[in-house]
Amino acid sequence: MKDTAEIRPGEELNAENLHSFLRENLNQKTDEIEISQFPAGSSNLTYLVTIGAEEYVLRCPPFGNTVVSAHDMKREFDVLSKLSTVYQPAPKPLIYCGDETVTGAEFYLMERRSGLIIRGTAPEILKNSAELQRKVCESFIENLAELHVLDYEKIGLGDLGKPEGYARRQVEGWTKRYFDAKTDEHSELEAVIEWLDRNIPPKNDGAALIHNDYKFDNVMLNPENLTEIVAVLDWEMTTVGEPLMDLGSSLAYWMSKESGEHLLDMPFNPRVLMENTSRRELVEMYEEASGNNVSDILFGSRLDKVTMFF
Repeated sequence: MKDTAEIRPGEELNAENLHSFLRENLNQKTDEIEISQFPAGSSNLTYLVTIGAEEYVLRCPPFGNTVVSAHDMKREFDVLSKLSTVYQPAPKPLIYCGDETVTGAEFYLMERRSGLIIRGTAPEILKNSAELQRKVCESFIENLAELHVLDYEKIGLGDLGKPEGYARRQVEGWTKRYFDAKTDEHSELEAVIEWLDRNIPPKNDGAALIHNDYKFDNVMLNPENLTEIVAVLDWEMTTVGEPLMDLGSSLAYWMSKESGEHLLDMPFNPRVLMENTSRRELVEMYEEASGNNVSDILFGSRLDKVTMFF
């Protein structure tokens, strides 16, 4: 199944400029270049760049972007440059270009990883095996726990975020965004906001490198062994923060089987897994994999109800 499509109007890259840049910086000899677009994703733009027999992935912010901090390609490139040396699922970045005259925006190029992303429809082998479903979920959670135990300072990412006061900043920041954008009344959501403000943990449970958008839509599996994660994608929101809130983000995406057809059938949801594995079971998997106490996971999960509203 082809995972790329024709480039959307208005999001075309200057192929001639890009080819010249890559010929000079990657020592490419061929004159053949093909560019297509990965249609998934709603923030940064992602392209497949094929030069002869070589395939690369190019990431750049939306054209016309004015919120630089939300689409910082240099930051993402630097994070992956260090993270990919110690964390196998992180793709290796190859080159960064801050010259916007090349393609119309800054960008970076990274290696291409190939695998299966479960969006909606799952392979029959997964649908037909409760044991495999559990093992895939365990692998998903264990991989997140492995990220959280990395020594981020040792690999040079100690200045990536400010873990002290992380939970409070998240509550106050998302509360402000909500009220700034508010157009309708949402009493249940505002009750969650009030609960969060009253229940902010008095101190961090620990600082860790967190992905901040860890879900099956950003995880690539080995199609020959679905319990093997070959890549974790979309590292734009990575920071140093509270690991249980990272788990809370994953739980916020995880619909229970009682959620109804509309939510279960959303195209990025691994429905077969959500119908057969509960949020509570994911929490228990994380507790076993990490050795951490997750008794306060309710806070992280409720916070992400607010962030998911946006």
